[in-house]
Amino acid sequence: MFEKNKKVILGGFALTLMGALLVGAPSLQAKDGDKFDPESKLQAYIKFTKILNLIEEQYVDEVNTSDLINKALKGLMQNLDAHSAFMDAKDFKDLDIQTKGEFGGLGIVVGMRNGALTVIAPIDDTPAAKAGVKAGDIILKIDDKATLGMSIDEAVSLMRGKPGTPITLTLVRKGATKPIKVKIVRDIIKIQSVKPKVIKLDEKDEILYLQITSFDAKVVDEVKKAIREHPKAKGYILDLRNNPGGLLDQAVGLLDLFIKKGTLVSQKGRNKAENQVYKAHAEGTDSKTPIVVLVNGGSASASEIVSGALQDDRRAVIVGEKTFGKGSVQVVVPVGKQEGVKLTVARYYLPSGRTIQNKGVTPDIIVFPGKVTRENNDTISIKEKDLKKHLEAELQKIDTGKESKKEPKSSKENNATTAKESKGLVTEKQINDDLQLKTAIDVLKALILTSERK
Repeated sequence: MFEKNKKVILGGFALTLMGALLVGAPSLQAKDGDKFDPESKLQAYIKFTKILNLIEEQYVDEVNTSDLINKALKGLMQNLDAHSAFMDAKDFKDLDIQTKGEFGGLGIVVGMRNGALTVIAPIDDTPAAKAGVKAGDIILKIDDKATLGMSIDEAVSLMRGKPGTPITLTLVRKGATKPIKVKIVRDIIKIQSVKPKVIKLDEKDEILYLQITSFDAKVVDEVKKAIREHPKAKGYILDLRNNPGGLLDQAVGLLDLFIKKGTLVSQKGRNKAENQVYKAHAEGTDSKTPIVVLVNGGSASASEIVSGALQDDRRAVIVGEKTFGKGSVQVVVPVGKQEGVKLTVARYYLPSGRTIQNKGVTPDIIVFPGKVTRENNDTISIKEKDLKKHLEAELQKIDTGKESKKEPKSSKENNATTAKESKGLVTEKQINDDLQLKTAIDVLKALILTSERK
């Protein structure tokens, strides 16, 4: 989740660096709490310039200074955190296409976990979901390019492309004995963000099941519409599983439908200008209808804000698995006309004051998916400290032709949805095949009974 910032950075970098140092640039002024005094900063800048000059003068091949600076900036931003990035002209153009126009893609949201490029969530009804990509999969290769050491923006740029063009992802999946190769054809990503259905309790009573696949600009309006169209609903299930997030205002707006007063979420940064508190409004709030929220490891960002705030307010019971843990705020700052910086400037905090970043939301009732295969002794079980070595070993196997020749199951098998299933009704088969959903229904039934007895 990030915001565009129209603020422009003034001044050059490499070509004017020494001139700035000599005239006493404002950036060298010590700030409150700054660990480095102006002299230390000056020495750091001089060291960088010396090394740059050394490369220009003595490196075995002739180098382009502008390219060197861009590479240095990419490394600098990448080492801050997984979401900050320097964007050259191509990256900046790609971002503009992503935020303003249609583009060909796979339909997955990725993040960095323990230094590995990891699928946060495949989006429903997209090429990636149909091909069987799962939340938690580690992307080891994009076509023939290894992802070790690759930034998120580089990976996204490789995966995006012209609709109709093929791409192959090599995945490491928990429970799989060997890496899996998945062939996907890019397509225009069109998302239905809210999918309302009904769960019948008896002839009169029903539960409104709201699957929210992402937080786009229409989420609050679509949820309001669904609630209006189902006035007999005794309770709500918000299914945020594999929801990678989206717009903050939609997360806040959704919370405001169900929480009557107090803080919904806040964001705090080093710069006080980034600090904001979002409060609930009593008008139009439903503070009584029982709610259960479904989450899993693919629930991130806005999904974690919604589930965490409802949990803190004791307004809903959270069911499922621990969420991804993405609770930081990025802004995009243009550098000149064709380049920019995406910078993490703040973190989100839930009403209780706890942070989501790297922690996620732990459900009130932990339930794993209903269909669980037993792991044998050959399945992958990797500790964080051993992950990089394991991935490097798998890459070596692939490059020497020792990878598995087995293809994953077809998309039809992975995403079996029969024509017999009603679009507006959750069937008994769907409930029985989904232990998390079945648990959510049982919990909601108990909440409904408790509220009716008060």
